[in-house]
Amino acid sequence: MDPREQRRLSAAAALPRPTLRAREAFAITIGIVVGAGIFRTPSLVAGASGSEAVMLAAWAVGGLLSIVGALCYAELATAYPQAGGDYAYLRRAYGPRPAFLYAWARLAVIQTGSVAVLTFVIGDYLAQLFGLGDWASAPFAAAAVIVLTTLNWLGVRQGTRAQNWLTVIEIVGICLIVAAALLLAPADAAPVATAGGDSAIGLVLVFVLLTYGGWNEAVYVTAEVRDARRWMPRVLTLSLIAITALYLLVNLAYLRVLGLAGMAESDAVAADAMRRLFGGHGAIFMSALVVAAALTSANATLITGARGVYAVGRDFPALAFIGRWDARSGSPRTAMLVQGGLALLLVGLGAIARDGFRTAVEYTAPVFWLFFLLVGVSLFVLRRRDPDLPRPFRVPLYPLLPLLFCATSGYLLYSSLAYTGIGALVGVGVLAAGGLLLLYLKPIHPPQESPT
Repeated sequence: MDPREQRRLSAAAALPRPTLRAREAFAITIGIVVGAGIFRTPSLVAGASGSEAVMLAAWAVGGLLSIVGALCYAELATAYPQAGGDYAYLRRAYGPRPAFLYAWARLAVIQTGSVAVLTFVIGDYLAQLFGLGDWASAPFAAAAVIVLTTLNWLGVRQGTRAQNWLTVIEIVGICLIVAAALLLAPADAAPVATAGGDSAIGLVLVFVLLTYGGWNEAVYVTAEVRDARRWMPRVLTLSLIAITALYLLVNLAYLRVLGLAGMAESDAVAADAMRRLFGGHGAIFMSALVVAAALTSANATLITGARGVYAVGRDFPALAFIGRWDARSGSPRTAMLVQGGLALLLVGLGAIARDGFRTAVEYTAPVFWLFFLLVGVSLFVLRRRDPDLPRPFRVPLYPLLPLLFCATSGYLLYSSLAYTGIGALVGVGVLAAGGLLLLYLKPIHPPQESPT
């Protein structure tokens, strides 16, 4: 056989290998969840909460509900340790076509939109740090997409090594904020007034769980984690326990400095807290920390997002070019480039019509919660369909915890529809476009990868 043909077949047959340690999976999970949101959404939560107790309880409940979801995902990840995460579970439970609609929504808006929004955050803050005008935001955002995509295209080692360091910088920075606020703030630092009013529990949970969002992304690297069946349950649950504790401490720190009313009135709660404590130098430190947090989340989102794109390419022959795994770099290089290209396109659109872009991305929440609910239901479907499949980890208190996860996802689906209104049509339009694509795409039957 011709050597070039041999290399082509070898590349096509390459599969993900378990090269990641548990700490890399921890860094990816924490890096995605603890993003720029914790520097913004606490003010929205404070504004929708009637009291400090309600606000802090909401953050604790959000953490507990996320841990319940993580336990459900841990069973799925250990029973089906494949690349593709949610896509793999939806495919197994409902078939390739509904799974494709989810993958399409991720690729077209959810993941690439998240990368674009995060890189715009980077661009906004870098433009402020260097004293440049608004025009500099989009070039900085595009540069961030190109650099991070290139880094992960080079290989999984480069991408995860950067993720480890970015996560350390982010967490250390947040801990410094907490320590400064709790230890250095004078007793009368916070305003005496409180926000008052009634609590909008549904809206509060939408904001809180949005800030906890992304923990499920860890399952997209399950096929690459060493001893995944042992470590993935620990990665999912322990990382969320740590994040819940961190979020509670951060909100206590904000309350200590600004009070509930001050938090509710702030558009940049972390920056305002640091400015009140340290003046202009505190604001500069805060801007640098937000850039680090956004870089951390964007990098992790690119890592996990490309794995989902790769999984789709393996199931649909027409998309086989994105279903190739590069054995040398240990990454889905083509999928990474496609994802980066779409993120760059969204950055370009955002530079032209910034407000409409942000609205379109924000209003994908109903689509996200719809598929999150379907993943929860898939746990019941797959227990019935594969009763003899080894399950190294089983959800405790089954079926109560999975039912709670499904009920929470259903409620958040309702709440996101209620609070976004006509904007939800954006997500419906994306799904409709994916449905049109399915008229021309024929999946492989059965899927190329076995359950185990």
